[in-house]
Amino acid sequence: MVSEVKNHLVNNIIPFWKNLRDDEYGGYYGYLSYDLELDKKAEKGCILNSRILWFFSSAYSCLKDRSLLDEAKHAYEFMTKYCLDRENGGIFWSMNYDGTVLDSTKHTYNQAFAIYALSAYYEASGDEQALDYARSLFEVIEEKCKDNTGYLEASDRNFNKISNDKLSENGVMADRTMNTLLHVLEAYTELYRVGRDEKVKKVLEEILVIFANKIYNPKLHRQEVFFDNNYISLIDLHSYGHDIETSWLIDRAVEVIDDFKGTLGKKITPITNDLAREIYNNAFDGRSLPYECEKGVVNEKRVWWVQAETVVGFLNAYGKSRNKEYLNAAQNCLRFIFEYVVDSRSGSEWFGEVDKNGHPIEKIPIVEPWKCPYHNGRMCLEILKRMNENA
Repeated sequence: MVSEVKNHLVNNIIPFWKNLRDDEYGGYYGYLSYDLELDKKAEKGCILNSRILWFFSSAYSCLKDRSLLDEAKHAYEFMTKYCLDRENGGIFWSMNYDGTVLDSTKHTYNQAFAIYALSAYYEASGDEQALDYARSLFEVIEEKCKDNTGYLEASDRNFNKISNDKLSENGVMADRTMNTLLHVLEAYTELYRVGRDEKVKKVLEEILVIFANKIYNPKLHRQEVFFDNNYISLIDLHSYGHDIETSWLIDRAVEVIDDFKGTLGKKITPITNDLAREIYNNAFDGRSLPYECEKGVVNEKRVWWVQAETVVGFLNAYGKSRNKEYLNAAQNCLRFIFEYVVDSRSGSEWFGEVDKNGHPIEKIPIVEPWKCPYHNGRMCLEILKRMNENA
């Protein structure tokens, strides 16, 4: 598993994203169609840029290839020159191809990914300015994107609340989402890991309690997804991909704050065990994971990021339990990815979606503001780390 994954990372994913570097306007090109037509003037999403910055920084920290640090620096310079709002604080939603502001929305989800990326870049480069930027965005979230009961979603450039259309789906408009909270947790985990700020640790602990008390549904063995302002679930929806992703990201947070054996760990670990077990028992088909189940109806498409998180989630469950069912599930899903999700066409990377039989769903772009080397690149890096540790 390890050698095949490392080869795929080094010889497929990394070169593909290097080739999307924009040396004229900065950052990375934001759109490659299903037919592999590159649009050099497409929107450059700040989430896309953050995730690319995270990827190249983390890949450098793992592989120690100096060219990866150069790519990370290129993404960092684009973020800090264009994406950050110097006047009002925070990071914009998206830029035009030339770095001018396209969408000035300030979304909590987007602030979180910038923190995640900047933390990784600080670890890779040792650049203290990157850590300062990450800490300042942490303060932005805590001061402007939060109320007495949790995290808010979308704001305008001056941090006035607006409709959360960017993180709402399935016909509902959510005041709060599991997804935003999850990625704030993810970002703060990395910020605390590299910076060791006690304030960040305290907030991390508070977020874990919100997950346990507000997001996790013990009767249905899942997380709820979309909420009103009072954490009332708006829809009967089981997001399979988010649950398996959450199962390991929450464990990572508990690990980083060193509380697996403490009160918080004892409260949280049974929840992450339950999330992984429920996905294994009732959603995983033995080789891949459907997207979600709404009102009892399963959406059978196999989305690229869901498969990547399935591999990591099951490896994490195996690492905790040593139950080889989970290891076999991770290996089977990885085989499905390499056989069906990886696009073997020259100049491509992973298909965005395939059907349950592995046939690619056409017209889904290979690169767009949400399609990036974050989930699949991270899968590779996590496999290298976890399997080498268990060798």
